[in-house]
Amino acid sequence: MRRLIVNAFVTLDGVMQAPGGPGEDDDGGFRHGGWLVNYWDELMGQTMGETMGVPFDLVLGRRTYDMFAAHWPTASGEEAKPLNDATKYVASRGRPTLSWPTSTLIEGDAARGITALKRTNGPELQVHGSANLLQSLIRAGLVDEFRIWTIPVVVGAGKRLFGNGTVPGALTLVDNAVSTTGVTMCTYRPAGEIPIGSFAQD
Repeated sequence: MRRLIVNAFVTLDGVMQAPGGPGEDDDGGFRHGGWLVNYWDELMGQTMGETMGVPFDLVLGRRTYDMFAAHWPTASGEEAKPLNDATKYVASRGRPTLSWPTSTLIEGDAARGITALKRTNGPELQVHGSANLLQSLIRAGLVDEFRIWTIPVVVGAGKRLFGNGTVPGALTLVDNAVSTTGVTMCTYRPAGEIPIGSFAQD
């Protein structure tokens, strides 16, 4: 069984939309694109290098795929090779032309297709960005690990990692670090139902 790993940059109020720059994703009139950029430091780069330094394939929504495909095939540098070498599994309601080499369309229901993909042999499956697709994967309980980097900004509104319809559940923290800029880098794994208690006295 292949593990599905979610890598997400989020604001303190849970928004993951357009961390990398203005115009990256303006859906809903979002005006704060680029909220991550000025918080990047050496530790974050090192940690991301470790994430990308293991064998992996990518699971991407259509918008994130198009953004990646416009940049990485012609990019130079060590960080480009793992992304170009990975098989890209693209969830889309349409039938897009997938120009980035080693790209495969997931046809039909995305959650059903990725459930089948997880049963195949191969490296771990990493999801980057893909806010809309993630809602389906989270609801279906397909995520084995969340690597959530929380940036100390609030933006008020936008696409959230855990949106409406998220199934309640507990998570276990398995790793954490803090950048020099105050970014918390935490790794969580699903831990079943929320353990309910009470502080009320008998």
